[in-house]
Amino acid sequence: MSLPAHFPELKAIPADLKSALSSEIIALGFALIENSDPKAEKEFKLVGSTLLLKSIGETFEIDILDELKFFAPSGKAGESFELPISAPDAKVERLLLVGLGDQSLAAFRAAGATIGRKVKGKSQSITSFCATTDATAHTHAISATMGAYLWNLKSGPKPLKPTIAISSSAVALKRAGAIAAAVWRARDLVHTPANIKTPAWMASNAKAIAKDRNISIKVLAGKELIPFGGLNAVGNSSRKSPPRFIEITYAPKGSSNWPHVVLVGKGITFDTGGYSMKRPYDMMMAMKTDMAGAAAVLSVVSALPELAPRVRVTALLMCAENAVSATAQRPSDVITHFGGTTTEVLNTDAEGRLVLADGLAYADLKLKPDYLIDIATLTGSATLGLGRQYAAMYSRDAKLVAKLSEIGLESGDRVWQMPLIDDYVDSLESDIADINNTADKGDYNAGSVTAALFLEKFVGDRKWVHFDIAGTGRSEVDAGENPKGGTGFGVRLLTTWICSL
Repeated sequence: MSLPAHFPELKAIPADLKSALSSEIIALGFALIENSDPKAEKEFKLVGSTLLLKSIGETFEIDILDELKFFAPSGKAGESFELPISAPDAKVERLLLVGLGDQSLAAFRAAGATIGRKVKGKSQSITSFCATTDATAHTHAISATMGAYLWNLKSGPKPLKPTIAISSSAVALKRAGAIAAAVWRARDLVHTPANIKTPAWMASNAKAIAKDRNISIKVLAGKELIPFGGLNAVGNSSRKSPPRFIEITYAPKGSSNWPHVVLVGKGITFDTGGYSMKRPYDMMMAMKTDMAGAAAVLSVVSALPELAPRVRVTALLMCAENAVSATAQRPSDVITHFGGTTTEVLNTDAEGRLVLADGLAYADLKLKPDYLIDIATLTGSATLGLGRQYAAMYSRDAKLVAKLSEIGLESGDRVWQMPLIDDYVDSLESDIADINNTADKGDYNAGSVTAALFLEKFVGDRKWVHFDIAGTGRSEVDAGENPKGGTGFGVRLLTTWICSL
């Protein structure tokens, strides 16, 4: 499968200086030695092979610990400063010293993002000796490529492709590269403007991924979507960009008895709010990102042929544009979802749950998976509760929650379990349908919770998890691992979890 445009060349190298002499930059990690005396002079240690560090010092005639003592950095993860260096027959120009904080996986991620940003959009090469194990190299490499990410449609010269070399085993870096490329792919999908990114365009991207022999695809459109009342009601608002139901499955030969995971992604390619239009209007500026869930699940599938888990995975992309038109749904409409449940539409801007409901019901009734996961930029309430660093996670399966929470911390896609409060179920009641789509009956003020309770109506008895990524799916600042805009949240979490089954 072809890599995303400008994706860095990622190389595994041994922990010896010879392998780094062709790079412009060498990166080394350092940490502060803890001292109980606050008045004591700062002491530092370099992280890595003693032989390698000695070789660097001798070759470039530099005492790195003396330099650290002089600059006296804080040692915070991701902090960095550069030293000019040179040696005969070496291309190296700079030594980048990067803080590793407490040397946790999170610290190696922060250091990786710093390294990636140093070569973003440039044809330079950087070699990092920060990681000392395959586990730290894996997370360090993914974050380095995330830090190097950029995307635009400018007419000038195209960004150049950097080379990032990591001291690591080839196996660890191969897996890291597959996940990192999937994160890039998700970000590219999210950043693409809605005049290009129609539901049909999303289907075309899925078909390109399905060229792999282990992946199959089914796309439904037009009259084929009649059973999918939620997707139809939302998507029929745009005659120019009609809806698509995209089912893409990773199922290698002989996989029929493997565990089956179904991922359902919200794919609203642009969200005006419909007749319940968003206020203020500038809230719409970010609404091309309202398909971040669909981007994540499609990108997860794209990584699986390389990762080769013994798990069947189906991604359902519920793609539609929520527009204002003569054919748009109206507040007070009643729609019939896949499987027969009826919903009274009280607010057309609560459209994400309508399309997800069809996908979840289809998965439950037709695909009968062992695990059913949905991911969506669903409610602003999730952002109010958790900010932009943790996604809201809803499930009644304690074992599954514990596993996903652990993997979230390890991967960097952090999640926090929120409660499915049964006291709020009555807010879904409708006088004329089975349920309503806003759950605003009762003064509960728990929009993310009631949205999850709505979705739970469609999952049967499956092992189900709902991720509300309204906060984490999009970054408001260009910093660390993330650019301003789409983050690719969920790709690291879901690929790692699938590979653990």
